[in-house]
Amino acid sequence: MTITRRTVLAAGVAAAASTMFSQPHVARAALPLKQPPLPFGEGDLAPVISAKTVGLHYGKHHKAYFDKLNALAQGTRYADMELDETVRQSATSKAEGDVKIFNNAAQAWNHVAYWDQFVPGGPNRPQGDLATSIETAFGGYDGFIKRAVDVSDTVFGTGWVWFTRGDDDRLALIGYEDGNNPVAVGRPAYLGIDIWEHAYYVDYENRKADHIAAVLDKLINWRVIEERIAA
Repeated sequence: MTITRRTVLAAGVAAAASTMFSQPHVARAALPLKQPPLPFGEGDLAPVISAKTVGLHYGKHHKAYFDKLNALAQGTRYADMELDETVRQSATSKAEGDVKIFNNAAQAWNHVAYWDQFVPGGPNRPQGDLATSIETAFGGYDGFIKRAVDVSDTVFGTGWVWFTRGDDDRLALIGYEDGNNPVAVGRPAYLGIDIWEHAYYVDYENRKADHIAAVLDKLINWRVIEERIAA
């Protein structure tokens, strides 16, 4: 299932009221919101994600979302909100200004969660009960990777693949277009794969599937994912 902005808007008040979401490491403060530093060196993800890609992705694209959000939210009801609250509140509005704020807030949030999941030092495979749950839901870790690649093909254009829960509360991989994310519709966000071209084109050109498989095979710190699930 691909979640579009129409799906986000349909979530309405239920999404705004939900508390089922993971917290990325964003400073809790009013404007200006600060882009957190990378939790690793720019070259630490190579060769899966090169230092050049990290520098452009973090230093240009991610930074731009924070910069634009701070400018757009100035003088609005979002000026004193935390980032996750801005995502949830703006997701339910069709007002042009709110849509712009949502796009930038969601992408700012998405990327913090994205970088945090790559912190070196943890297991690169799920363990214990989580490993059993993934075995049940996806037929094992190889099945999990294959499902992520398949789901990415349901997202038309730019977007994300998120490890989350479906409407039945079971573990699921779901595609979200553009900057949409599980937080906006009241779902937990355990793991996110960025499938905007800026995330992989320098290193993989058009081989999106290879990028997704390499990231899931080599870079995920599953201790971080377990902490998000337990939160």
